[in-house]
Amino acid sequence: MKLIKGIMSGLIASLGLSSMVYAGQGVSDTEIVVGSNQDMSGPFAAFGAPAMAASKQYFDKVNAAGGVHGRTIKLVVEDMSYQMPKAQQNLNKLVNSDKIFVMYQQMGTPFNLASFDLLESKQIANVAPLSGSARMATPYNDYRYASTSDYASEIMAGVEYINKETGAAVVCAMYLPTDFGMDIMTGAKDGAAAVGIKYASETTHKPDEEDFVGALSKLKGEGCELIALALGLRQQITVLATAKKLGWMEAKFLGASASMHTALAKVPGGLTEGYYVSAGWSDLVYRMENPKVAAWVAEYQGEFGEFPGTGALLGRSAAEQLVMALEAAGRDLTPESFQKAMESLDYYDELIGNQITFGPNDHVGSKDIIISQIIEGNWKELLRK
Repeated sequence: MKLIKGIMSGLIASLGLSSMVYAGQGVSDTEIVVGSNQDMSGPFAAFGAPAMAASKQYFDKVNAAGGVHGRTIKLVVEDMSYQMPKAQQNLNKLVNSDKIFVMYQQMGTPFNLASFDLLESKQIANVAPLSGSARMATPYNDYRYASTSDYASEIMAGVEYINKETGAAVVCAMYLPTDFGMDIMTGAKDGAAAVGIKYASETTHKPDEEDFVGALSKLKGEGCELIALALGLRQQITVLATAKKLGWMEAKFLGASASMHTALAKVPGGLTEGYYVSAGWSDLVYRMENPKVAAWVAEYQGEFGEFPGTGALLGRSAAEQLVMALEAAGRDLTPESFQKAMESLDYYDELIGNQITFGPNDHVGSKDIIISQIIEGNWKELLRK
């Protein structure tokens, strides 16, 4: 056996192949395969589709410059339309057929949670998920990395702020009955308890629901003053517009990171005016005076012909984070070297405006919470915690 190993080592050296490193699934001598189980056509496609466009734009730029340690990044995106059967089918394909090295920006709390066992059995890291659930990286796990704060903490901070600033003292929730929705509802309950006010009522909804007159009438009748929302983007717009149509102008509505989207502020007619969001970043428009932000916006507009929304912002930010980790891992790319590289990241992300710091036993990059409100068609930052 020693003789065979010696012969093989000599052969590799003689052929000039000593730089070839086999690092397991998803890594060849020339390529790193990165997968995303994504909502490209469902209720959160306004996040997913631009996130993938911005990610690919950055990966293409890196690849054109020689890649990462001589390897190009191959991004494989599967559309699950925010449906569990499709998500499970896609997960199996990405892991067992495409042989991904990293699961990247996977959409949605329930889909991430359902993927963890399979990913971790293959030592596949789950990086920068498009979910604000605390369970993305808490409790600690070697293979899970979240970039920003979690839904429940965000809603708790938002309830505290709105109560202090407006006096709203009866909290309610409207949510999808999923893990995502439960996180928002829990944050609303815990936030009310933390400041000593009442949590009064809630309504649950289907992802394709469009009529919220009955639900809003119920909540109004029960004295709700602050309503936490965990719905799709179009549904949120419908809820806010319906409340105004019903003349319920005094109600305060609050979303978490899944609601921090530029498009919500730009709805014509002021239908979303006054909406609060407590999220892990502030809106892109609010930070356009930053030269790096302005330069990236121009680059994105040049390729896609439109202003980059929040999904694109998160995609571009996560793409840069992933590339930094791959570079730090070195040529010998393994699950172990990738983990050490991720845990070494400590930098200021100018695009989302947060300090990002990972470390051993701490895989949450930023715990910053930024409370914003739509004022005159733009998100305005009110408080950073």
